[in-house]
Amino acid sequence: MNDARVTEQESLHDKLHKLEVSDLLAKINEEDAKVAGCVAAVIPQIEPLVNAIVDRLLAGGRLFYLGAGTSGRLGIVDASECPPTYGVDHGLVIGLIAGGDSAIRKAVEFAEDDYDGGWRDLQKENVSKKDVIVGIAASGATPYVIGALKKCRAKGIATGSISCNQNSKISVHADHPIECVVGPEFVTGSTRMKSGTAQKLILNMISTSVMIRIGRVKGNRMVDMQLTNNKLVERATLMVMEELGCERELASKLLAEEGSVRAAVKKGLK
Repeated sequence: MNDARVTEQESLHDKLHKLEVSDLLAKINEEDAKVAGCVAAVIPQIEPLVNAIVDRLLAGGRLFYLGAGTSGRLGIVDASECPPTYGVDHGLVIGLIAGGDSAIRKAVEFAEDDYDGGWRDLQKENVSKKDVIVGIAASGATPYVIGALKKCRAKGIATGSISCNQNSKISVHADHPIECVVGPEFVTGSTRMKSGTAQKLILNMISTSVMIRIGRVKGNRMVDMQLTNNKLVERATLMVMEELGCERELASKLLAEEGSVRAAVKKGLK
């Protein structure tokens, strides 16, 4: 292929259909091993976006992820994990995908090509200048994302972007662009692979750093996590026991009454 976008360039590997499974796995892993270094190289691009998000969330704003296909799904995954992990409201971090919720499981034809679709979806959420919008697109050329970011900037809404090509079109419309170039995919053009991994790592870095900075972690503990299963209840119990130096019975009682590690410890210290 003769495409300027790295995400569309020919794989460095060929005749994949003739390789043994062991060779396929080893070569995929060889490509995957390149991703962390590429992400490390763009940390200076990630930092200002994190700072911008923190400032807006502390001022009462929200974080929106916007994408299509794999990129949209990754944003939704990151957003959906914030409430149970950090105890924040479901409306604080919101993931939107081209084609709506049905596109989470099944591809919606040409939804990503709807230039005005992203802005329409944001309007349904009453987006405002208090919020920050992060567009995610491996190619950096998804109309659904570009249209939304352009409209947001015109209206003074803070924007960021995550792409895997240099000089991406979405970067032009982002106050804080991140361009993490991971090279050609193992299967030519399959951006759910290295590009998707890079996006996932960057999203993890963004949301985790933001939640720490807005006070949702104490030390290295998820003190506001929702106690939604036995594993988490056990983890929380041990955390309370350690913090208060108390027996399991008291820790369990405090957790049952207060619903979170932070609140249980606060009451136990009174």
